[in-house]
Amino acid sequence: MTREQIEEKLRLAFQPAYLEVHDESYRHNVPAGSESHFKVVIVSDLFAGQRFLARHRAIYGELATELSGSVHALALHTYTLKEWEGLQDTVLASPNCRGAGTFA
Repeated sequence: MTREQIEEKLRLAFQPAYLEVHDESYRHNVPAGSESHFKVVIVSDLFAGQRFLARHRAIYGELATELSGSVHALALHTYTLKEWEGLQDTVLASPNCRGAGTFA
């Protein structure tokens, strides 16, 4: 449910040409079924002229409720359409969390 909320808010706020929201909680040391760690790949021309920090702040603002609740980590990959050209296959995979799978 959290993934869907994040996706809906980002679609409304940024009208992305491309959006992926991945729940990566399973890669971290959290209880089964947790929705706490996400990776977002978003492509929007609304980011034109903005540095990455400004893009991230805008996203954090849209997701303030989620970030103050169950969402512990948010990996952001933000691009304009021009930046995204040729990058589709090069978005870095997230590393495994130290201690992943050892939650007792």
